[in-house]
Amino acid sequence: MSKTTTRKTPEGFVDGSARIDRLLSDTERAERVAKIRADGREMDRTHALNLAMIRKAAELTQEEVAERLGARQGDISRIENRSDLLLSTLLNYLTATGADDARIVVTVHGQEFDLDLASLGRKKTDPTPPNT
Repeated sequence: MSKTTTRKTPEGFVDGSARIDRLLSDTERAERVAKIRADGREMDRTHALNLAMIRKAAELTQEEVAERLGARQGDISRIENRSDLLLSTLLNYLTATGADDARIVVTVHGQEFDLDLASLGRKKTDPTPPNT
């Protein structure tokens, strides 16, 4: 005979899932909640001040990044302290630190653009124009 366990809830507990679903069925309210959630995600976003911050967040040493890149520790130190980098060097560094979505966010007249660094290395092909 198998023993089944039932989950006890605290006395007075009310499952509010149905009420939340009902409240979010209001389009205006759902949009406000979505905006609040998006604002929260933006507040949680970390703005890196330098490449070393990204490496440290990945819990890697310069030696470990160097090994992944087939370079020397001194090379990584120079990359982290440069004021000017090729985008390909930046992409290689970020990939070595474990970044899986390397991109640069650029704001022009209040509009944000995401520049996918990985796409810069791919050869672009022009689509065949439609028959007109």
